Amino acid sequence: MRRESIAPRPDWPAKVEALGLDFHTGEDGEPYWWEAACYAFSAAEVDELEAAAEALHGMCLDAVDRLVEAGDFSRLDIPEPYWDWIARSWRRRDPDVYGRFDLAYDGAGPPRLLEYNADTPTALIEAAVVQWYWLEERMPDADQFNSIHEKLIARWRELRALAPRSAALHLAGVFAEPEDRRTVEYMQDVAQQAGWRGVPLDIAEIGWNGRAFTDLSELPIRFLFKLYPWEWLLREEFGPHLLSDLVGIVEPPWKMLLANKAILPILWEMFPGHPNLLPAAWSRDGIAGACAEKPFYGREGDGVRLLAAGEPGSGAAGRVYQAQAALPRFDGRHAVIGAWIVGGKAAGIGIREDSAPVTTNKSRFVPHYFR
Repeated sequence: MRRESIAPRPDWPAKVEALGLDFHTGEDGEPYWWEAACYAFSAAEVDELEAAAEALHGMCLDAVDRLVEAGDFSRLDIPEPYWDWIARSWRRRDPDVYGRFDLAYDGAGPPRLLEYNADTPTALIEAAVVQWYWLEERMPDADQFNSIHEKLIARWRELRALAPRSAALHLAGVFAEPEDRRTVEYMQDVAQQAGWRGVPLDIAEIGWNGRAFTDLSELPIRFLFKLYPWEWLLREEFGPHLLSDLVGIVEPPWKMLLANKAILPILWEMFPGHPNLLPAAWSRDGIAGACAEKPFYGREGDGVRLLAAGEPGSGAAGRVYQAQAALPRFDGRHAVIGAWIVGGKAAGIGIREDSAPVTTNKSRFVPHYFR
C-alpha cells in the first residue's frame, strides 16, 4: 500500500459532476474529491481487505444473533418499546442491502475495525462510480477493488423478487443535504436497473394517515429505502407507528443493533483478541494506553476524542472507548479505508484521508488501484 502523486485530469470537475458528484468541492473551496493523488495496492493486500470485511460481517451477524437471543438491548441505548420489533425483524431475516466498515490498514498488519457504518453509509457514489471512471481513464491497464455498483443492482434484484410485481420503492433522505440527495438518487438508479419503480421523497414528506404511511400523493408506502438514521426515525412523531410493521425498510430494524458504536465493546467481548478488532470497553479504565472516546451515535467523526495514555475520559453516558489504531500516514495525510459490504459480500473499498487523525465530513476522497 502506498500513496502516489498523479496529475489530475484538467476537466475533472465536469467529469465527476456528470456522474452525480456535484459536491466535489466544499463551501470553503477545499476539494472533497482529490485526484492529485491515488493509493496503490497489491493483489495480496486486496485479498486481505476482502477477507477482513467478510470476517467482520460474519462476526456482526453473530453479535446480532446473540443480542436477540439475550433479549436485552439496554446497553445499546435503544428505546425498550422497540426491542420486540427489532427481534422479530432479525428472526424473520428482513433483508439488508449494504454497509461500510471503516478500517485502519497499512499493508503491514491486519485490517482493524474502527467502526461499522451499518445504517446510513455515504461516500457511495464516489466509491462505486466516480473512482471507477477515473480508473478507466487514468489507469486503464490496472484494476480496482470495486464491484459495488454491480452488487447493488444484484441485491436490489433479489429484493425485487420478494415483493409484489406492482410494488413501488420509496426512497427518502434529507434532500437539503447535497450528499444525501445524490446518494438517494444513486440508490434509486441501481434499484430501477433491478426492476423497481422508484419514488423519491424528502424524509419530511412521509405522512401517516391513521392506517398507513403515505407519500405526498397519498400513495401507501410499502417498501422504503431511508438514508436517515434509525435513532432519529424512532424519535419522530410517527415513530411508534413503525411497530405496525406495514413497511419493509432498508436498512431493516435489526441493523439498529450494529448501527451504533456500542457494538464495538460487544464484539470485543465476543471475539477477544481477534486480529481484525481493536480492544474496546464501556469505560476508560477498560483500555490501557491511548484510546479513542466515541459516542454511541454520530457521523463523520462527530464527538470522537483521542485520549493520550493516562488521560481520563469524559465520564459522559453513551460513550465507548477503543484502543487507538496507528493510521497509515502518507505525505502528511492519515488514510482510512472504507470496506463495503453489499448483500453480505465484500464489494470494494473507498479511501478517505485527512491531515488530522480523525476523519470528518471534510476529509478527502482519494481513488485507488491495484495491479
